[in-house]
Amino acid sequence: MGQLLGPDFPTDIALAVSGGGDSMAMLTLAHNWAHAWGVRLWVVTVDHGLRAESAAEAAMVAEECALLGHPHAILRWHWDGQGNLMDAARRARLSLIDRWRGGLEHVLMAHTQDDVAETFLMRLKRGSGVEGLSAMLATLTVQPHAGDMHDMAPVDVCWTAQPPMPTQHGGGVSANSNGFRLLRPCLDMTRAELRHYLRTLKGRWVDDPTNEDPTYDRARIRKLLDLLGAEGLGCDTLSDTAHRMSRARQALHARARDVAGRIVTEERLNGLATGALLIDRDGFAETEEDTRLRILAESLRWVASAEYRPRAQALEQLAERLLSGGQGTLHGCDLRCLGNQIRVGREFSAVSAPAGMGQFWEGRWQLYGTSAKGASLRALGPDGLKQAGGRPEGAPAARLLYPLPAAFMGEVLVACPHLDYGERMIREGSGRHSSFTASFERH
Repeated sequence: MGQLLGPDFPTDIALAVSGGGDSMAMLTLAHNWAHAWGVRLWVVTVDHGLRAESAAEAAMVAEECALLGHPHAILRWHWDGQGNLMDAARRARLSLIDRWRGGLEHVLMAHTQDDVAETFLMRLKRGSGVEGLSAMLATLTVQPHAGDMHDMAPVDVCWTAQPPMPTQHGGGVSANSNGFRLLRPCLDMTRAELRHYLRTLKGRWVDDPTNEDPTYDRARIRKLLDLLGAEGLGCDTLSDTAHRMSRARQALHARARDVAGRIVTEERLNGLATGALLIDRDGFAETEEDTRLRILAESLRWVASAEYRPRAQALEQLAERLLSGGQGTLHGCDLRCLGNQIRVGREFSAVSAPAGMGQFWEGRWQLYGTSAKGASLRALGPDGLKQAGGRPEGAPAARLLYPLPAAFMGEVLVACPHLDYGERMIREGSGRHSSFTASFERH
């Protein structure tokens, strides 16, 4: 905790506690640490509602927090049945915590050495390289996707006290619109060690039956670890390897960031960033393959405002096509060679749904001003380009202009700043976006 938070500790931190052995042990450890250092703990439990027992488990955490003297909140989530359940649950957990935390900037989660080893094997099974096989970080900034926030139903909250609101100065709590710091203080501890600690203190916890359900990959990998441990491939060995991969990842990423700073620029039209990137073809071709793939992956992630990188095989195939002068689509992006540059732009068919006032479109643009009242923000498209008078001289090909941000009143185009059309009612906001260089530095 001292290494992750010190030397100047915040006055308040949050803990995400599910009721399982790992998180209940972390709660007890953090309780003792916080008591010694005068830090207030705020505990939160996300009830995903996927099992009949989940409500009772959340209530058990609330009872333990009451005994320890810490405020506790229960955030209830209702799955809409769309997409991958595990990924949807993870996204919802982070988004709900972000909406609940108020001015709390640090959130503890109880991932262990076992989690590192299990994740390593799961990614090895998928054929991951250095990036995927690297250990999860002990501390990182979490920025829930804008869509996760806007599309989610109102939060059903049960709490004993509300977290402190953001302040601008002092007190250890400050405004933080760019996400929160996720801390994992138990990464060097095994699941068995934490449960032994709880048994010694006669602590309570619940075992999630899905951890033994062979329907889930992680449950099968967990059983496999028992067999591998007998052959000398236990959690400690796999975790150590994952941490060595992390060191390699940092060095490779630093190299890619340096090269990207020299060969990648943001495309601009009418003086405004379009959200597309231009990569120098010669510089791209002269760069070693691993660095090329890292630059390409980060370019795709940035342009699409995506959380994840594309899969390695698809990325490698796309890079080969680009090196031979071809084109392709991947990760919601359109890539093509234009003279001595590779353009990475948004794929028109993959752009976000329209956004209204107060919302970010594509994680980047937003409407502003009284004249934008009643307007919707969406892609320009062929009809919008026609209303704007067609492709301006010197602009990219018409189809590359379709993903540009444009304001519409119904079906009538009222503004497209990149084409100098209409009033200035669209601007770049912070959203999840910063410059490509700054974004690359954070990943």
